Amino acid sequence: MARQPPCAFCGRRHGGLKHLQDMATKKKLQLPEVNFSDYGDTRYLHLGTPWVQGSMNIEKPFDIDLEYVQRMMAGLLFVPISEVPTQHAMQLGLGAAALTKFCHKQLKCRTTAIEINPQVIAACRLWFKLPADDERLSVVLGDAREVAAHEHWRHQVDHLHVDLYDHQAAAPVLDSPEFYADCRRLLTDVGVMAVNLFGRSHRFERSLSHIVQAFEGGGVWAFKPTREGNAVVLATAAPRSVTREQWQDQAEQIERLWPALPATRWVKALSVVS
Repeated sequence: MARQPPCAFCGRRHGGLKHLQDMATKKKLQLPEVNFSDYGDTRYLHLGTPWVQGSMNIEKPFDIDLEYVQRMMAGLLFVPISEVPTQHAMQLGLGAAALTKFCHKQLKCRTTAIEINPQVIAACRLWFKLPADDERLSVVLGDAREVAAHEHWRHQVDHLHVDLYDHQAAAPVLDSPEFYADCRRLLTDVGVMAVNLFGRSHRFERSLSHIVQAFEGGGVWAFKPTREGNAVVLATAAPRSVTREQWQDQAEQIERLWPALPATRWVKALSVVS
């Protein structure tokens, strides 16, 4: 039998169920059913609807399949490559575990994933090749809002990946200036947050303004939307002065080490917001 994931708050391996039961009582928490579909060599995660919540190339389960999810790794443009294995990556929202698996298996850094739905964790372990927890990997059952606000994680995260869409994939579940301010407090001095937004939604500009507000005095960059409409936004707690030439050199290093990441294309698609 698989071990229960550690609780985000007390660290005990009751899987966070006590805290989630308390939350369900207070908030009438309803979690969607989890299923998957296969099309060719790709497996897709669904939360009770046809909308895709994540995917995996069945032949290459530890690569990142979707373009926007690859762009969520663009925080690598800001950090010395030699330091990556000593850093800490955190995902708020597990999805199909693409980012979690990549950080653990390929970056080989400490990785923590926060997921509120225990069915998603079970599905990733059964269907999406998510490894068991070890000394570098912790998959935690918890509420991203409460984890981001908790003092336990303050200033501990170098790469923060925020992808918190509802089961209809219509809008981010957490999208307030207060939430993004909590995310900023999770970051180390060199930390970078990457957020998945839908660039063709009328909510995009509002979401972007919330991030800019929360990261005042830091830096914010945005990708052009992908063909599917996903627009990844990057934010740093501290201001960064990076030239295109420096980014290009960094991107070439990234591609040599992790050929599945099209980092040189990121440089062309990123623009400064603030």
